[in-house]
Amino acid sequence: MTAEPSPTLKIHCEDVSKTFIQKGHIGVPVIRDISLDVEENEFLVVLGPGQCGKSTLLRIIAGLETPDTGYVTLDGQPIVGPGPDRGLVFQGYMLFAWETVMGNVEMGLKLRGVPKHERREVAQHYIDLVGLTGFEKHYPHQLSGGMKQRVGIARAYANSPKVMLLDEPFGQLDAQTRMFMQKETARIWEHEKRTVVFVTNNIDEALFLADRIILMEGKLPGRIKREYVIGLPRPRDHAHKDILELRAMITAQTELVL
Repeated sequence: MTAEPSPTLKIHCEDVSKTFIQKGHIGVPVIRDISLDVEENEFLVVLGPGQCGKSTLLRIIAGLETPDTGYVTLDGQPIVGPGPDRGLVFQGYMLFAWETVMGNVEMGLKLRGVPKHERREVAQHYIDLVGLTGFEKHYPHQLSGGMKQRVGIARAYANSPKVMLLDEPFGQLDAQTRMFMQKETARIWEHEKRTVVFVTNNIDEALFLADRIILMEGKLPGRIKREYVIGLPRPRDHAHKDILELRAMITAQTELVL
């Protein structure tokens, strides 16, 4: 008898595998037999070093890649391509250089035909939420790296997605700005609860943000090595003894960028 799925289950990955074909028709297995559940409003972090398949898994959940075997569902429905129910934030800022902050944040709503006054109201809400009030008329070249990434987060939230997918969004930032953005991400998530799948290679970042960490093996094809439930209250302190103990445990499991 098959068990009934959890009523709060948001994302389900079942035996997902993916192989990329390179020149000369050489197959490179990237992920293999990934089975994973993500609960509604959970902040899940997929943690692993470079070239372990974690970004490919995220792209499959986003509908940007198709698994060779297995499947992924969102609210019980198969994912067969990209959709507005998933907001995407990547390491590259991917902003429209010719649009202002307001223009970038409201772009998805504009493309969906939302009336101007309504989309401006929604966009302003998220601009305020990410701390960019007063920068609505600035262009991307006038913004710092952290500010650009906040525009990307606001744009993703403005489309009211069910799930936020973030692929190493702070990888290009300096250490101080990265820590600030981690705090901002936690604050925004507490304010606007959504299901989040966040990919990173940074242990400290994972421990600061996650409800649960999925640790990937450090080689291809990527497989899930271990799972850690982070039952610690927020806001968190990087120097807290429980964080340091978990950090040591995870560090002992694999080689990561600290």
